[in-house]
Amino acid sequence: MHDQDLIEALKSLQAPRIAVVGDSMLDRYVWGDAARVSPEAPVPVVHARREEERPGGAANVALNLAALGAVPACFGAVGQDAMGETLRKVLAAAGADVAGLLACADRPTIQKIRILARNQQMLRVDREDVKPLDAAQEAALLAALRSAAWDALILSDYGKGVLSPALCAAALAEARRRGAPSVVDPKHRDLARYRGATVVTPNRAEAETAAGAALGDLASLNRHAPALRAAAGVDMLLVTLGADGMLLVRGDAPPLHLPTAARQVFDVTGAGDTVVAVMAAGLAAGLAAETCVRLANAAAGIAVAKVGTAAVSRAELLEALHGEGAGKVLAAGDEAGLAAALAGWRRGGRRVVFTNGCFDILHAGHVRYLQAARRLGDALVVGINSDASVRRLKGEGRPFNPLEDRAEVLAGLACVDLIVPFAADTPEELIRQVAPALLVKGADWRGKEVAGADFVQRSGGEVRFIELLPGRSTSGIAERMRRS
Repeated sequence: MHDQDLIEALKSLQAPRIAVVGDSMLDRYVWGDAARVSPEAPVPVVHARREEERPGGAANVALNLAALGAVPACFGAVGQDAMGETLRKVLAAAGADVAGLLACADRPTIQKIRILARNQQMLRVDREDVKPLDAAQEAALLAALRSAAWDALILSDYGKGVLSPALCAAALAEARRRGAPSVVDPKHRDLARYRGATVVTPNRAEAETAAGAALGDLASLNRHAPALRAAAGVDMLLVTLGADGMLLVRGDAPPLHLPTAARQVFDVTGAGDTVVAVMAAGLAAGLAAETCVRLANAAAGIAVAKVGTAAVSRAELLEALHGEGAGKVLAAGDEAGLAAALAGWRRGGRRVVFTNGCFDILHAGHVRYLQAARRLGDALVVGINSDASVRRLKGEGRPFNPLEDRAEVLAGLACVDLIVPFAADTPEELIRQVAPALLVKGADWRGKEVAGADFVQRSGGEVRFIELLPGRSTSGIAERMRRS
């Protein structure tokens, strides 16, 4: 199947309503730097610079569905606490139906707290009570699921007490009664717990545990996976293999292996959530199983290039299928395209960073600056001056490269998510349209008036300055070329 076929399949997805049943969590990230070791114990001291809360587990599945354009309906349990209320608000803001999230007095909202320094996870702290739901809670959850409207079902099992064997069986039976596809992200070693599902997606370790055998290479997977699928009583088994891609096993076809679509891996957290979301959205739309798997593989390749739990939007997936850099550059004045990209990111809970410049002759200083800016958030929008704007700012003879060339070179950088040309002398109006969480400038702007800074700060955002690589500038490069 060619990428163009996948692009058309992705474009054909409408807005299916998908039930997500499972263990919803609130992930908290503490970001900082670690430059010294504690005098109290041989552990690094992390100087916290910012904190962020993101939905995790089944809630992250829901965010991925929303970012794809689907309508998630969440079913599960949260505590009667501030974390549970935060989780509900974030999911509802993304477009999810949270009526099926029970507020339970006898359990806290599951929370995973991750401490990171320079994008490296240093420590994780879990707050949870993994006891099963009681009979009344399970009955209420199942009643809510049966009374709701949905086109497909996802069971997101993190082993935290929501998905008992009885609830799994009842939910899957309801999906079969409706003729709706069902996708399961499993946790338990006995995959027969999910008997009757359309597709179950164990990772390699989970498949090995279920098979009772080492599955370290493709040959062993091909030998054991068909029997594992048959014993589980599911239509399809999709084994996710990390750096080795995915293996799809069906009863009526030989195993299909897809190599990884990832270009770089920062964090595998939440990649499984992305896979089940894409599979369910595709199956709900009537796409062929192989098409759904190929789309899921491409989406997982995007997910692992992000730090922490993060949703993959339809726009990102389309860009990846189009090819490196394609779709990153908006036409001047394309306000609708900008609004659509921003809406997709925000539905996925992504933190938008903005910076701007002429980027006339791209050099190492630019690259390091843009990489540092991207690490501050989840999506980097770069405003780029038009040719006329550069000429007014820099004088006749500039720019050396026309806008189209400058934008295309920037689009080749993995750290840049969107490039937006602007014709004014400052990006003030563009910044108002983007409304970024972070406005970033070089350290040489400290103490100066930064266009858009007042607006960003009034809107609850931040202005950050990044140290520049000494001795690198377009003007300096041009002068050295003249001398030589």
